[in-house]
Amino acid sequence: MKVYLEALGCRLNAAETEELARRFVTAGYSIVREAEEASIIVLNTCAVTVQAARKSRHRLQALHRCNAQARLAVLGCWATEAAQEIARLPGVSWILPNADKAHAIERITGKAADPAAWQSGRCAHTRAFLGVQDGCDSTCTYCITRLLRGPARSTPPEQVIAAIHDLVAGGAQEVVLTGVSLGAYGRDLGLEQGLAALVVAILKGTDLPRLRLSSVEPWDVTELLLEQLRNPRFCRQLHLPLQAGSDQLLRGMGRRITTAQFARLVETARALSPDVALTSDVITGFPGETEALFAESLAFVKAMDFARLHVFPYSERKGTAATRLPDRVPPVLRHERAAEMRALGESMGTAYRLRFVGQRLPVLWENPDASGRWRGLTDTYLQVVNDSKEKLYNRITLTHLLSLEGEQFIGEVQ
Repeated sequence: MKVYLEALGCRLNAAETEELARRFVTAGYSIVREAEEASIIVLNTCAVTVQAARKSRHRLQALHRCNAQARLAVLGCWATEAAQEIARLPGVSWILPNADKAHAIERITGKAADPAAWQSGRCAHTRAFLGVQDGCDSTCTYCITRLLRGPARSTPPEQVIAAIHDLVAGGAQEVVLTGVSLGAYGRDLGLEQGLAALVVAILKGTDLPRLRLSSVEPWDVTELLLEQLRNPRFCRQLHLPLQAGSDQLLRGMGRRITTAQFARLVETARALSPDVALTSDVITGFPGETEALFAESLAFVKAMDFARLHVFPYSERKGTAATRLPDRVPPVLRHERAAEMRALGESMGTAYRLRFVGQRLPVLWENPDASGRWRGLTDTYLQVVNDSKEKLYNRITLTHLLSLEGEQFIGEVQ
């Protein structure tokens, strides 16, 4: 039987979906690239914002329209939040909230799953996403994800190492560790320096060419973790969610950091690795954000000089503490401020990329783009294209970054 899988939202969803693909293959199913070919369609959904929930709904409806004969399985955060609504949609056969996601294979196939299947699968990508942590114990006032995902919990380190050995044996050149609160990895297991110790263990105990981290809360970044930036196999990219560049707004958001502490973290990271790609998230229009506070936030973000910035207008999520705060910012103003913050993010991103024109960096090559050019990534997450007729798939090559074309470099393999 043919299965099509798709993930929306965070990288943890992508990691879970890759794991599900391996489990389906182990159970005797085949994975297809087009939804029209499938008998079963699995959609791993997101509900971090109102817009994300709407996108999940629209995508599910689109998948049904393109293949009305397929049975739909809806997983993840939107399935947790809106199960009754989903049950009324046509084509839906299974609704699996986050608490039931681990049993997705049994529920969908009707067969008992091999508990070790996630370790025995083979990687179908040059870069594999590996979920090592789920849930969150933080109390950010705007966030619904912690309510939908539950408390923080971690995969034991020996299981993570075994999974990476298997992914490397299957051809993975890069593994991206993911989690809802990745920086809290190991805390529930009683491990000290949990995430940093895991990174050290992976770099010492496996032959993985590249290790990358997804988002890490700034208060969870330790000196030991930053020191790994000196290791050429540890990607020089850290995604550090800021959310606001004002201490007053950070307090209202329940963020456990000040702007001064964040600035010191950025300074330390750049002292260890001057070219590190520091990326971040920012919310505009949070309750209480005056024009003065937005200007303060904008100025701080500019001073941090991020390599990439993700900007979200504040979105009310039922059940979160922020919905009870006074001084709401009108939606129109939230979006206007988001546009201004995004423009700043684009200018910072362009300035960061321009620093690398003319440099030679290792690039991991993935699949060709629509025009037939090979696409690849540096460890600093720079996008590179190359029109070589040579097969570059899943190779890491030293590449001369000749020029910048929009957000991607034209590269020449050395």
